[in-house]
Amino acid sequence: MSDSTTPAPQTSPAPRTGRRSAIRPAGGQTIFSRMTALAAETGALNLGQGFPDADGPEAVLAAARQAIADGANQYPPARGERTLLEAIAAHQHHWYGLEVSPDTDVLVTVGATEALASAILAFVEPGDEVVVFEPTYDSYAADIARAGGVRRTVPLRFPDFALDEDALAAAFSERTALVLLNTPHNPTGKVFTAAECATIAEHAARHDAVVISDEVYEHLAFAPHEHMPFASTPGMPERTLTISSGGKTFSTTGWKIGWVTGPADLVAAVASVKQFLTFASGTPLQHGIAAGLCLPDAFFAEQRAEMAARSALLVDGLTRAGFDAVAPQGGYFVLADVAPLGVDDAAEFALRLPTEAGVVAIPASVFCDDPDASGMTSVLRFAFCKQRSVIDAAIERLVDTYGRSARTT
Repeated sequence: MSDSTTPAPQTSPAPRTGRRSAIRPAGGQTIFSRMTALAAETGALNLGQGFPDADGPEAVLAAARQAIADGANQYPPARGERTLLEAIAAHQHHWYGLEVSPDTDVLVTVGATEALASAILAFVEPGDEVVVFEPTYDSYAADIARAGGVRRTVPLRFPDFALDEDALAAAFSERTALVLLNTPHNPTGKVFTAAECATIAEHAARHDAVVISDEVYEHLAFAPHEHMPFASTPGMPERTLTISSGGKTFSTTGWKIGWVTGPADLVAAVASVKQFLTFASGTPLQHGIAAGLCLPDAFFAEQRAEMAARSALLVDGLTRAGFDAVAPQGGYFVLADVAPLGVDDAAEFALRLPTEAGVVAIPASVFCDDPDASGMTSVLRFAFCKQRSVIDAAIERLVDTYGRSARTT
């Protein structure tokens, strides 16, 4: 019998994994990280992750370099560098006729991702409901879960992605606090029409919901489609927060310079959260993006036309390879159904695509709670924000690998 004075054996407590494991991807790795790792391992061309493979305009890069040389290397004001605040306000007025005060209606953030997180945390209490459109960019779900909110999804169904008005109406309730819109939309490439925005606005107003409109692809709506800020919808300026960034427009995704614009009281609520996340960042880079926003209209037109051409190039190539590809109305991505190749599970197909064909894509099902409801189970997302030579090489690989079987089925 052991001595009662002998200390009991000590066991190490189980490591804490956190109470919010639901917002973490399986294995701790997002699909983007996993597919990028596969690209590196196999030497495949990465059309999965949405980042450009070339630098942005020299005027933007030069302005950032000059700001560094001029000593703009310490904390900026919490709201953002004055030159960028003014450039954002001028941009909203020039392109959309929106009156935005640089003093009260603009907040600079660490990319659109932080803007989204800060806004959702500011307006969603535990149990509140958030209306989102599915497929849904993955950070939306994580941010809503972190705030304790509940997602109510409205499917955008492949291949036309039209707004389902019945599903939209059913998604609202007395618990609706927020509507989260993305236009041009990732991953579908859909540009919401004025009529669709008016329908969404009607429900948002009826339920006294704030609308967060993620418009990072605002300058990449392809003709004949035109981007319309949701804040320009009648009755919506006073309840809409618009989020954008310089990453997609100026091919500077690594700079992480984003912003929020909207009514002073709503922006102040977002700022109250953001100040405890990063406070502020990217001082010289803010000067670079400010220079970009002041570029001539011709730059934006040329950028839009070039990306539209790359989109058409990829759609044509995917079609020749036997995929059912849908031409996007804007953004960075093409969605393509692999069902014509006899494949019913795009997630499984995406894992073998790098080895089989030397190309990486993302299964669209990862953006859905219910892939069947949106018709996304057999759909892949391909990025065309790459140099034409890369797109050409990827198409050649896909056509060589799958085109023959497609022609014989």
